[in-house]
Amino acid sequence: HLYAFIDSMCLKCIVELGIPDIIHNHGQPITLPELVSILQIPPAKVSQVQSLMRYLEHNGFFERVRIHEKEAYALTAASELLVKSCELSLAPMIEFVLDPTLSNSFHQLKKWVYEKDLTLFDISLGSHLWDFLNKNPALNKSFNEAMASDSQMMNLALRDCNWVFQGLEFIVDVGGGTGTTAKIICEAFPNLKCIVFDRPQVIENLSGSNNLTYVGGDMFKSIPKADVIL
Repeated sequence: HLYAFIDSMCLKCIVELGIPDIIHNHGQPITLPELVSILQIPPAKVSQVQSLMRYLEHNGFFERVRIHEKEAYALTAASELLVKSCELSLAPMIEFVLDPTLSNSFHQLKKWVYEKDLTLFDISLGSHLWDFLNKNPALNKSFNEAMASDSQMMNLALRDCNWVFQGLEFIVDVGGGTGTTAKIICEAFPNLKCIVFDRPQVIENLSGSNNLTYVGGDMFKSIPKADVIL
């Protein structure tokens, strides 16, 4: 457990470097010399990049293969979800969750245990997470992109589990962001009415459709009535 954080940091590193996208755009497994050439890695760090790739291969994010008698790296099902240019990509989620502003908050767990009413983010950021995001546009943008990328996974759920929504008339997606999940559901079930409920500043200037409505408010005070709450 002591070094478990290294797994997360290595994932963050390859997403920031764009390695999954490089392999994807390469059209076939890529050799280490080809990869470091594209990344313009200094010669002194080539062996470290090789260690990074082999470590993530061990964790199932890359597959080591042979191309024309040369060692090369291919994407796996896991790393395909880190390709930013693909519709189903969790890269924005990794970038947001592992942003130092948020991840450093967990160094305050001991203090949080002794605080009766404060959340972890109250202690580390000096305010509620939502208030902090409102005051930091770049991080707020990253948050919305992360939520949208996570919501795209709903496509996979609907493909095999669409029976879950059959027979429903109204659903409300609390904290639904820009409505990525709701749009997917509404397209799959045209007769289902869906409300996206989020902070007013999140949904402002967003337009609904025949069966999709945006409502602003505070989920800690009240939530629109519906058959199901997401």
